[in-house]
Amino acid sequence: MGGGTGMVCHGFKGGIAATRAANVAMLPNDSLNPVFEAAVQATEEAIVNAMVGAETMTGVDGHTVTALPHDRLREVLKKYNRLQVNP
Repeated sequence: MGGGTGMVCHGFKGGIAATRAANVAMLPNDSLNPVFEAAVQATEEAIVNAMVGAETMTGVDGHTVTALPHDRLREVLKKYNRLQVNP
């Protein structure tokens, strides 16, 4: 979509065409940066939660996957300024 201020939507149901117009407010790209940043932070949090929540397990044919050691994970996150320590 370009920088327009509105959009027309067409819907088809049961062979009958229906047209309705809707006004759409567009935001400048710079205004979306906080939304993108929030999505990045939420994704990062979900990944870290999955890594911390994982447990060592043994699967088919005796293949074992070892859980990440939490102390080592904290070291890596701290090294790359991704760990927030609560006072």
